Amino acid sequence: MIGAKKSPPERRKIKWGPYLKRNYDLYLLLLPCVIFVILFSYVPMYGILLAFKKYMPLEGILGSPWVGFEHFERFFSNYKFSEILFNTLGISLYSLIASFPAPILLALALNHLRHNKLKRVVQTVSYAPNFISTTVMVGMLIIFLSPSGGIVNRFIGLFGVSPINFMGEASMFKSIYVLSGVWQGTGFSSIIYLAALTSVDPTLYEAATIDGASTWRKIVSIDLPAIRPTIGILLILSIGGITNVGFEKIYLMQNDLNMAASEVIGTYTYKVGLIDNKLDYSTAIGLFNSVVNCILLLIANTLSRRFSETSLW
Repeated sequence: MIGAKKSPPERRKIKWGPYLKRNYDLYLLLLPCVIFVILFSYVPMYGILLAFKKYMPLEGILGSPWVGFEHFERFFSNYKFSEILFNTLGISLYSLIASFPAPILLALALNHLRHNKLKRVVQTVSYAPNFISTTVMVGMLIIFLSPSGGIVNRFIGLFGVSPINFMGEASMFKSIYVLSGVWQGTGFSSIIYLAALTSVDPTLYEAATIDGASTWRKIVSIDLPAIRPTIGILLILSIGGITNVGFEKIYLMQNDLNMAASEVIGTYTYKVGLIDNKLDYSTAIGLFNSVVNCILLLIANTLSRRFSETSLW
């Protein structure tokens, strides 16, 4: 009948018995991964109960008395709370602003570099720092920035500038942390964008060249639209982990002189949990950190889905 609405097609019901029998080998391959996730991601969640209890080792987690939100209130009322939160967000946002665009720019530049030998050299040089361990990286920073013989102070000394204790200056801590991270991670992070750019049809570049498009116009009209979904997903994930500042590097760079700028949630949790042995209090701080990250991830994903076609779900 003309104009009549078509009924939606019926969904075919899956008969799970024959289906599993036919594909059992695929599920057997998946089983180790499922077991791994359950053991190392879900079973440890049992320890979240510590955040709401006054932990007594002899009583165990279940036997320890409930204290509700006492540990959270203690953390929020701590005189260090505002400083720790400010440092954590400050370093995270600084890192996001400085380090997120860098691999995109490098990938775009390498994609249009036609000298293959030079391209391989640049890739090798930019990838290499990623394989330096965090401990070695911090050791290099301490040596290079040493006021008593570091290469940086030797260089600025040529211009009559007095030696500067860079690692002891709280005002310089964030810049040293972020810029060294940009140098270390930009090359390796650009790989995913280079991989996304390989999906671009070469005929698009040929057509653009025939039309007289410049390299900049090719980047804006061809490259950026091609990697926009990748940029969106990685940006959402970065925002979702904005309070997870790299603990190991910050802890190794910390000293009494820069503590005002280097104490973050990760280092504070480590100190009160493992050094001061306040496991219940540190669990509450860690749970607060995870909840904040989860909320930011949900907000970022919702906004991305509303204003673009890119989202995690």
